Formats: sequence, structure tokens, C-alpha cells
Amino acid sequence: MRFLLEGLTVYFPYEYIYPEQYKYMLELKHALDAKGHCLLEMPTGTGKTITLLSLITSYQLAHPETGKLIYCTRTVPEMEKVLAEVKDLIEYRSRYFTDAPAPKLLALGLSSRKNLCIHPRVAEEGSRESVDARCMRLTASWVRERARGAARPGAETTDAGAAAAVPAAVPDIELCEFFEGLEGAGADGRLDAGVYTMHDLRALGRKRRWCPYFLARHMVAYANVVVWNYQYLLDPKVAAMVSREMERECIVVFDEAHNIDNVCIEALSVELRQQGLDAAGRNVARLRSEIERVKSTDADRLKREYQRLVQGLASQGALRGGGESEQWLANPALPADILQEAVPGNIRRAEHFLAFLQRFLSFLRTRLNVNQVVSDTPTSFLTHLQSVVAIEGKTLRFCYDRLTSLMKTLEISATDDFGPIHRVADFATLVGTYTKGFAIIVEPYDERMPGVPDPVIQLACLDASLAIKPVFAKFQSVVITSGTLSPIDLYPRILDFKPVCLASLAMTLTRQCLCPVVLTRGGDQLPVSTKFDMRDDPAVTRNYGRMLVDLAAVVPDGIICFFVSYSYMDSIVSRWNDMGILSALMTHKLVFIETVDVVETTLALDNYRRACDCGRGAIFFRCMTVVQGVKWAAPMAKAARRSGLCGPRGLGGNGPCSCTSLLYACCPGPARLLPLSPFQSSLTPMQCGEGQGGGGHRL
Repeated sequence: MRFLLEGLTVYFPYEYIYPEQYKYMLELKHALDAKGHCLLEMPTGTGKTITLLSLITSYQLAHPETGKLIYCTRTVPEMEKVLAEVKDLIEYRSRYFTDAPAPKLLALGLSSRKNLCIHPRVAEEGSRESVDARCMRLTASWVRERARGAARPGAETTDAGAAAAVPAAVPDIELCEFFEGLEGAGADGRLDAGVYTMHDLRALGRKRRWCPYFLARHMVAYANVVVWNYQYLLDPKVAAMVSREMERECIVVFDEAHNIDNVCIEALSVELRQQGLDAAGRNVARLRSEIERVKSTDADRLKREYQRLVQGLASQGALRGGGESEQWLANPALPADILQEAVPGNIRRAEHFLAFLQRFLSFLRTRLNVNQVVSDTPTSFLTHLQSVVAIEGKTLRFCYDRLTSLMKTLEISATDDFGPIHRVADFATLVGTYTKGFAIIVEPYDERMPGVPDPVIQLACLDASLAIKPVFAKFQSVVITSGTLSPIDLYPRILDFKPVCLASLAMTLTRQCLCPVVLTRGGDQLPVSTKFDMRDDPAVTRNYGRMLVDLAAVVPDGIICFFVSYSYMDSIVSRWNDMGILSALMTHKLVFIETVDVVETTLALDNYRRACDCGRGAIFFRCMTVVQGVKWAAPMAKAARRSGLCGPRGLGGNGPCSCTSLLYACCPGPARLLPLSPFQSSLTPMQCGEGQGGGGHRL
């Protein structure tokens, strides 16, 4: 349909619109008109994604001065779904432009090399770090110079010695044919208007022999809609590489942002273990041998780096030179907190810097020798550091940039091998930069195996607003939205911003189709609950397991079993295994478990779908705090079981909402699962109807 919303022509690719969608568009338009930020909550299953896309793309069409839409999601499947929605929307919108050409729009998704690489050998690498390192070995500027026999940039030559300065080409050096194809295309290496999913980019890359990753990186600047992960804006190391040149007029959307505060905290937190420090020590030894090698073959390279460091890293381009192909991750500190001055004299020379790193590693090893949990402030940590190994806090602030400059000077392409020393440099840079909003915590044991010594030192960010503050300052409109933002009034305080619009919209209910059931006692009439003083009771654990076995025996296809947290799920599953309950479950259905690893969870979810489709049936264990945005087909959610309800933010485990017992919700047909609000005082039956923005029924 096409309709007017306060004078704005909105193109919406469905024949009807829910009342909550119309209200959502109204609130969103008010925020865009006011050029401010907004916080919007609307239940999952109400077509939130297509509502956002329809309003913002229509607003871009009516207001050409509006910048690009930057749509941030959490996972690659969510990115693909958003781009598929954009493609359907643009195709629908073009029907209304019969007398004139339809407005052109370029939309694309950007992800890591691992998800976009089409090089047959590089794409086979297991981890993201391995793919990045293998890619750099084929595309780094110094590798290409050796293969072509070109002179190194910055090398000083005279007319007499110019010929000698140019090395002979080395034909045996392997280059990436896709990267070379894109570079060779020059100005023609671009995308035409349209919507490109990551699958489309890979297909286009194979057809034209272009690298999809670097093509997407290049076209981001010209796109109208960009879809990527949260980290491309929130993590300073990544944001400085890909979003540094974005204009202020851009509209930023953080979808499924109920855990955005955790993402912000993780972006500025660093964890080091004993094994990592040992590996970092080996990295330092390897760097020392590389320095000796370069001294004997090309000493002028180290001298030129020293001169750059005297004048300052940033001003001399020591960190940004060489193009996109060998860009290292940027400084882990926020842009406003990075010192724009010359590197301290005691770490300018490569040998002195390695000695500095060696002393810092020795200090960290001594801090790991604890028998109990120790918490410290950055100020106290720096004071102790100064007194023990004579390292100043200001010197630490340059640690990451100095290491990156050295790695580029030594022309090291094996970036995955030097991950441990980079994490140490992350730690050093952050602890030297920030004195407030952080804590240094040392733990002697891993909580999962308290009997095995495994010390860890963590620089923990305690203020979620630090990571997102540059985003609010840079862009005029930031939209934070999710199906569950409860309590919604708390988010502006957590993230330290003032929204011009703040709204929580309820789902429109038309008929009764689902009646939840709350069970507070098991088959032996003993009470069951997930509150802290009862959740470790063996009788409670056994009753929860027996209820699930009874449910699996009568419900066909798929069952979703939600838990209040990952730790509680791990504890329950371990006890069920000891009690034989897991074996009883697997006589009826297969069992799949969600983990904090995105790749493992995606694989488990795919296998869960296959088990449901083939008729074998399956049970999927999930943490209920991350259920938003997951769409379940007809056989995949014939029943949902929740072991407790999440407590509101700010309440401990004994809060009133965390004591609610077991919830069963049976669904006779296709469903998309919706979490109940943690503040819902009574269990009102939810409704079912034809859905939008993904199809299916509402549950």
C-alpha cells in the first residue's frame, strides 16, 4: 500500500498495516524530523523490520539531504533477512513509478572476509583470524611489490641508484586473482544500483573475478542502505576502519538491541590468561628475530620508521598507509581519547619497545599469582606498575599503535600468529587511557572448573555508554529498537543519551488462540521454581526434567525449552545427564543446545530445523534473553517451555520476577515465539494471526 503519514508518502509492501506498525512509523518520523535519537519497543512478530525499512527509505526519497541508512544487526542470518526485506520493498515501490524511472537505490551487506571470501584456499580456513591472515599474505602491498618488482614507497633513491633500488620481480609469489581483478578494473570496479546480499556479492565476484569483500568495502561509501554487525560502529578497533568517513546525516538503526549494553561493555573489555601471556612472550621473541633480520638486509627501513615516530604516528600516516588490503585493526581506545602527539622516546626504537613489552608481560604474570579474586582500579594498577617495573601510564597509551607500526615496518603478514601480543597491547592501551569506568579483576580459577588453576586477568568495562557515546555524537539520528526493552526508561540512563522519542507499543490482539499454563508443582507435588534459594534443589531439577520428558512424548516435531541464563542452562543440562533424563529425552527427540558462540548456535539451529522437517523431532535448549528476532516455521515450535521468567534489570536473583515458575505454551500451527514482558503481572493469552515482515502466524 501507499499512504500519507503526516505529509510523508510511505511505501509499505503489504495490503494492510497493524495499528502498532502505524504508531511505530509515527514515532520514528517524529525522531527523524527532530534530528534526534529514539528508543522504540514493539513485540517481535509485528513486522518491526519492514516497518523500519519502509518508513526510512520513504523518508530518504522525500528528503534527499538525508544520509544513508546504517542498519546494525547481530548475526549474518539477520543481515540476509534484512537485505531480503529491502529487495522486496524496492521491487514493490517500483510499481508506483510507471510514468517516470523508479528512484535508484544501492543496498548491500558488509561482513568479515570469512563470510565473503571466494578464494578457494583462503575460504577453507577455519577461523576468522586465519582467513584474515591468509588474505593479507596474498594482498598486502609489500607482497604485491615483491611479485611485480616495484620500488617500496618511501625508499630514498638517487638517479644513479634508481635502477638498483627497484628489486627484480619474483614470479613464484602467489597473489589473489580476485583482488588483482578488482584492482585492475579501476573505476569500473563498482556495483550498479540494486540490493546485494552476501550471496549476491559472492556470485558477482565469481562471475567478474572480483573480490567481494573489498568490493563491498569500497561501495559502502556510495550505498543508500548498509547492513552490518554492531561491531562496525561500537568496537573502536573496527569502527575506525570502516565507518570513519560516514556523514553525520546518516540514520543508524540498532535492531534487536535489548542486549546492546552488553555489546558495548564487551567492545572495551579485554581478558588475558596465562596461556595467552606465554604466547605473547613467544611473539616478542619472534619480533626480536625479525628485527635482527631486517637490520642485516634493510636497515634503512627501521631508520625511516624511527623518523616517522619522532614526528608522530598519525601525522605521518604510519598506521593508515598501504591501502585497505593490509589495514590492521585500529586503536582500541575511542577516537577522542587517542593522543595526537609523538611517541615517547623510550619506545621509538624497535629494540627498546620490545624490552618495554617484555617488562610489561613479566608484571602481568606476577599479577596472576593470586589465590582469591582480586579487584583493582586502573589508577592503583598504574601506580603499582610504575613502582615495580618503571612503566608510565602515558607510555601504555601508545602501545597498540607502536606495535601496529612495527608490524607494518617488518612486513609481517601472519596476523593470526600475533594475536596474543595484540591482546596484550589492547590491554595496555586501554588501561593507560581510562581511569574511570573500568575495573581490573584477577581470578585464580575458571568458574566452570573451580578445582583447576586457570588464572585470568580482565580489564572489565563497567560503563556501557563509553562505547556508544561516539555514535550518538557523530550521527544525528540513532534508533535503538527491539521486541523487549524492559524497563525502557532505564536504557537512556545506561547509555547516557536523551531520546527525543521513547515509546513502548503493545501488540494488537484480535482473538484468543493460545492459553499459557504456569506449573508451580511437579508430579510428586513438590514446588518448583528457578529462584536462587530453590534452583539447586535436586527435586526441582528432577521435576523440570520429568515434565520435559512427558511433554516430548506427546508433542510432535519441535519443542523450544528456554532457560533464564546460560549458566543455569549449563547446570541443569549437566544434572539431567547425571540423572539419565537426557537419555530419556533422546528416546523421543534429538537434543540441540545453544551456546554463546554464534557459529555453533547457527549450526545447531540448522540441524534442529532439519530434524523437525524430516519428522524425527527435536528439542532446542535456549537462553530466553536472546530469543527476539528468531522466526520458527510450522513444525519447529509446536510447544515452548520456559524455566522461569527473566528478572528486570537492577534486581538480583531474588527479585520478584525471577521467582515465577514453569511456563508451557502450546501452539497448534506455524509460530513465531514471543517472550512475555518481565513486568507482566498476569499471563494474558497471546493472539495468533497472519504476520507481516516474515510471514507465518503470531504466537
